[in-house]
Amino acid sequence: MSDKRAKIVEELTVSYWMEMETIQNYLANSQNLDGVRAEEIKKALAADIPVELGHATQLAGRIRVLGGTVPGSKGFKASQSFLQPPKASTDVVHVIKGVIKAEDGAIAQYTKIIKLCDGVDYATQDMCIQLLSNEEDHRREFLGFLREYEKGA
Repeated sequence: MSDKRAKIVEELTVSYWMEMETIQNYLANSQNLDGVRAEEIKKALAADIPVELGHATQLAGRIRVLGGTVPGSKGFKASQSFLQPPKASTDVVHVIKGVIKAEDGAIAQYTKIIKLCDGVDYATQDMCIQLLSNEEDHRREFLGFLREYEKGA
């Protein structure tokens, strides 16, 4: 495997783990939030779990195509302290801000891969452009939720 291809696989693996951790945290938060104001956020998180799983699946497939190995659970290191379920199950704003931060991280990571692939791996670049677009849409949705909650505060 060339050095460039190995670096692409390494960064795809970072994205894979980011997506897998996001799934875990979206699932936890979609179940743990309480209150009337939480219902829309819980629904949005629950709806995004299969989308994020689809992202992880695409990344895993691309890792294999490029000659890498999709890691198992022993390779996982949690990093999303900002998206852990809040102590107060009604702290919806904590979860919204955590989602935005997770989306910012995914956007930055996909942008990094897109640049890394430029002129080298157009298939991976195209896939990451699509994933980036999805993450930007989701971020926009949660920024809207945040504006609504901050306006009501």
